[in-house]
Amino acid sequence: MNSLEDLEKKINSELTTKINNSEIKHNQIYLETDKDDFLDVILFLKTNLDTKFRQLIDITVVDYPENNQRFQVVYLFLSHEFNQRLVLKYSISENEVIPSLTSVFPAANWMEREVFDMYGVNFKDHPDLRRILTDYGFEGHPLRKDFPLTGHSEVRYSEDQKKVISEPVKLEQNYRNFDYESPWEGTKYIKEEIENNDKKN
Repeated sequence: MNSLEDLEKKINSELTTKINNSEIKHNQIYLETDKDDFLDVILFLKTNLDTKFRQLIDITVVDYPENNQRFQVVYLFLSHEFNQRLVLKYSISENEVIPSLTSVFPAANWMEREVFDMYGVNFKDHPDLRRILTDYGFEGHPLRKDFPLTGHSEVRYSEDQKKVISEPVKLEQNYRNFDYESPWEGTKYIKEEIENNDKKN
């Protein structure tokens, strides 16, 4: 395909009802589909002689906790032959299990493990779906919007037990004074100083 416009028309004419939305921006094609159709769409994009998106660049997820379909799964593809890029997206609910892409793109193996680890999205028929970035026994999924900033537990080496242990996060606040005032309103000690000066005058 010579142009992105021609490629977009070709994809829409061939896949018709399987494409919910398509647009060209940032010099690449963005497609939206449904979970049930995405494997058919990907197989077409990889095998069709006019598309040849034969490299999977990345898989990621965007978290929208306020939506019924909380997660948007995003796939990035590259066609070396035509030097074109394509982004494919679809939305799923929090506990939905989605098909693994490892049988079509073996490189999806570690990418799907990362998505599972960071967001908790499960992939059906994945050959080895384990955490890949966090430690053994880690709780939660760090890139979800509702994951606490301090986490649930911390890992440290215990000199007493001579091993690595996991324990609940403890934030030592004994020697810290927090000032929750807005910086535009001034801090407490400045306010006190101003009030004392006003009383003297």
